[in-house]
Amino acid sequence: MSQTRTISARAEKDETPWRTELAATLKLSWPLALANILQMLTYAVDVIFIARLGEAPLAAAALAVSWFGMLLWALSSLVGAVAPIIAAELGERAPALRPIRRATRMALWLAVLVGIAAMAACMAIVPIARATGQQPEIIALAREYMVVIIWSMIPMLLAAVLRNFVSTLGRPIFATAISALGIGVNALANYAFIFGNFGAPELGLQGAAIATIITALFTLACYVIAIRLDRTMHRYHIFGRWWSPDWARLWSIVKIGTPIALTVSAEAGIFGAAAFLMGNIGTPQLAAHTVALQIAALAFQVPFGVSQAATIRVGYFYGARDKDGIKRAGWSAMLVGTGFMAISCSAMVLMPRTLLHIYVDPDAAKNAVLVGFALQYLVIAAAFQLVDGLQAVAAGALRGLQDTRVPMWIAIFAYWVPGFGVAMWLGFWTPLEGIGVWIGLATGLAVAAVLLTWRWVMREKLGLTNRPAASEPN
Repeated sequence: MSQTRTISARAEKDETPWRTELAATLKLSWPLALANILQMLTYAVDVIFIARLGEAPLAAAALAVSWFGMLLWALSSLVGAVAPIIAAELGERAPALRPIRRATRMALWLAVLVGIAAMAACMAIVPIARATGQQPEIIALAREYMVVIIWSMIPMLLAAVLRNFVSTLGRPIFATAISALGIGVNALANYAFIFGNFGAPELGLQGAAIATIITALFTLACYVIAIRLDRTMHRYHIFGRWWSPDWARLWSIVKIGTPIALTVSAEAGIFGAAAFLMGNIGTPQLAAHTVALQIAALAFQVPFGVSQAATIRVGYFYGARDKDGIKRAGWSAMLVGTGFMAISCSAMVLMPRTLLHIYVDPDAAKNAVLVGFALQYLVIAAAFQLVDGLQAVAAGALRGLQDTRVPMWIAIFAYWVPGFGVAMWLGFWTPLEGIGVWIGLATGLAVAAVLLTWRWVMREKLGLTNRPAASEPN
């Protein structure tokens, strides 16, 4: 999907610009969505292997990954701000070799810098675990796991930058293929280093962390090789003169990306807080909440991919100063995202027990209580599928306009004031308990969807579509 500076003109000449844009959005979305799902499966492989070590190692790994994963997710969003920046450069003056090369280089710099800081922050898992009353054995195992897995942080963040680079340049299928290969590498590495197969040492829980490092390095290497072998991407020479700084572009990425990272942290935080609320209601409710949320999270990977595509597509037209193109790109993405969520919503209502089969046996007597609660929560999950998809895609479209600061405040307000407030009230001061917590989550997502969509509708009146003049020649 090579972009040129005639992108706007081509859209105007097309007799069916809306159909063309919808097709372009779908073409970009499905590889990204599939890559997101495959990434979830990579984490699932870790759980499958670590579970064979026993309950304590599994609990310790889950504790460590909850903190590690939140930092990784937030910082990946920070460095991922390179996507709307290079998309706008493409739309304005394709091929934009120099500005895209410099922006990507600075994103790689930022990945290393924040990765180092994140490695240090990861070790806060010990005081966090103590503050939340975890058992000493679990804390010791979590620390043992964390001191190894932190070395995968920087490769993962570098790979996140390169994933955004290849996707924005029209090669999202590379992300899909590399994620699929990573599943196999991760499974083999876990099998080797956890249990001592293929001549590797038997390292138990630390072996799982080593497998994560190997997978991260493999993924990074795959992106580097793919970029080197692809003629279109190689001509950007993003690894050339890697020592040369461009402070203005580094600041642009930080300025756009920091609100995105904080938004992601706010969203992750509200779902984490919901887990603590459910734990105070009861163990069966917490278990059911975890299963139902996993199903909802799996479905969310599709609109999340559409959101990433929306950022890129809107970014192209933003750079080209094509307001009609911006309109088509944003609304097409919202149609695709909410359309899929309508399907997943229907599945949760019509075949919930089938979906539960992914994680538990709903027919087993020992799971009867868990399944009973999970079925109730899936009804609420079905209700918030539409608003969850809409708020994600609306946020992605606004990121394409490099509008991230106000959406951050919208998200923080929506999740933590009406969202958490309703969850607390219904969960602890009414008989609804766990259902009340889920209604609170749905409320927060709905408020975010309404406010973010309103901001998207008002984009021209708010001046969000006005892009400054180019600062340098191509």
